[in-house]
Amino acid sequence: MNARQSLWLLLAALSLCAALLALLLPLEVSRQRVELGPAPEVRGNPWLAAEHFLRSQQVAVERADSLRPALAAGAPQGRSLLLLGPRQQLDAAQQRRLLDWVAAGGHLILIAEGPPGAADPLLDRLGIGLRSAAAAADSADPWPELAKLALPGEPAPAYLAFDPHRRLTSRAPGILLQARSAYGSHLLQRRWGAGRVSVLADGAIWHNQRIAEHDHAWLLWYLTRGSQVTLLQRLGGESLPHLLLRHFPEALAALGLLLALLLWHLGLRQGPPLGDLPPPRRALGERLLASARFICRQQGHAALLVQLQQAVHELARQRHPGFEQLPAAARWAWLGQRAGLPTSTVARLMQAPDSSPGAAAFTAQVAHLQRLRNALS
Repeated sequence: MNARQSLWLLLAALSLCAALLALLLPLEVSRQRVELGPAPEVRGNPWLAAEHFLRSQQVAVERADSLRPALAAGAPQGRSLLLLGPRQQLDAAQQRRLLDWVAAGGHLILIAEGPPGAADPLLDRLGIGLRSAAAAADSADPWPELAKLALPGEPAPAYLAFDPHRRLTSRAPGILLQARSAYGSHLLQRRWGAGRVSVLADGAIWHNQRIAEHDHAWLLWYLTRGSQVTLLQRLGGESLPHLLLRHFPEALAALGLLLALLLWHLGLRQGPPLGDLPPPRRALGERLLASARFICRQQGHAALLVQLQQAVHELARQRHPGFEQLPAAARWAWLGQRAGLPTSTVARLMQAPDSSPGAAAFTAQVAHLQRLRNALS
């Protein structure tokens, strides 16, 4: 490498370094927090934060998948059962077994289901109903939508943000706890035998996104303090369609769209169906040519010559009665006279053909036999 090339290489390296500095000097290092949203476990369990909160308060918590093991886990005394899932499949026998467990000393915490005014057999047994509510017209409360739970010995009430349009009514005496807003009661707790039943008009206050609001977490701790808690989110095994709908709604929507497109594709018609075309009709010459080619392919050229010789014999018998009784020389002479051919040529044509005649001999013999047949026609 000479001095000129070295100088150009040095200049290129300096230019590259200058370009890199110009790009890197304006850059600033910064940190940014990106919220990825809740984890799949959180999206699939709206009560997960409530469960973790109770564990952080040193409350013994366990999950149950059905009512029978939840009631048979131990003695009812000192146990709280949070019935969080839907109760449509809870029959009369199960309701009676559940209330017997409460009467033996257990604490049942449940949520009023369905729209206000709808039938709820379990709440009917407890003498509690769910009704729609409107705010009191003369309410001077600055927070009429918040329910207040006042406890003896506490300087201030607990504030709870229940759905204000869902209120509880009770036909039974002996209410132990009651949280009220300007719209009515939203939390009722009553004695049932040796145990207690706490009914909430709205269970959304303990969902993952709302348990940290107001005194929602404190209420959960207060109702379950000093007891062993069992969380019952569903009363029985869920069906496969229900699980798929809960965990894979996008995949089910894509599958439904794919099936709709498939049915549309299969049902698409471009016009009325056309019948099969009639088979093409061949001319007589084509059929004869096809028959000759078939015989030639199956039996060889000699078979075609034999058929021509038989046709000449048949026409000769028709033109000359007694033709078969004539000597061979007389027959060949008579045929030669009719066709204008020498007797020797006719004798050679009417003798048994070779098994594989050549192309030229075959063509000539066919032409002469055809001449004989035409002369007799």
